[in-house]
Amino acid sequence: MEKNPLTCLVMATLLEAKPFISGLSLARLDNKPFPVYRNENVILIISGIGKANSAMACAYSCLRFAPFCIVNLGAAGATGTGYSLGEPLHINKSFEYDRPQFRSKSPHQHTPDVLEGFSYAKIATLDRPVLDPAERQKLSKTADLIDMESSSVIQTCRKFNTICYLFKYVSDTPEHTSDNHIVENIKIYRNTFFSFFRESVISLL
Repeated sequence: MEKNPLTCLVMATLLEAKPFISGLSLARLDNKPFPVYRNENVILIISGIGKANSAMACAYSCLRFAPFCIVNLGAAGATGTGYSLGEPLHINKSFEYDRPQFRSKSPHQHTPDVLEGFSYAKIATLDRPVLDPAERQKLSKTADLIDMESSSVIQTCRKFNTICYLFKYVSDTPEHTSDNHIVENIKIYRNTFFSFFRESVISLL
């Protein structure tokens, strides 16, 4: 049986997705329950921020479109100073801190699918933004990045037996303690991130 050629991109916000919509010539397909854009081979769904939203968007995508794979794309904060703003990274493990293991109390771990040839990073997923440098320092013991969606994307894709890849770019570091800083950095680096995806990732999917 020939595989479904559709690739589904899941992004939290329109702010992050704008270059993908224009650069891939995606047309609006739906407004509800999620904004959906598509061309012949790509679906892009705007999930909204947070684990619940991204899980629902992934489940909706799997049930309605049955894509060959889901790719979660977007901005993430760095837990330390070892990464540059705008740097693209391929996620190879996610730690879900809001749902600790019953006995060990350590965060649940989720492992996405991985493509070769990229710089890899581990990510911590929480249901709230982390801007405090001291809290970032604690998370840096297990994770390089922080976001609010990755773990639930992986978990949902596993439920639906759908391949999932995650690529993030650094939108903030411990020096950035304001939401305004993050928004401005997303605007600055989102086009570069799209170029990275178009030139280095999409042909591998």
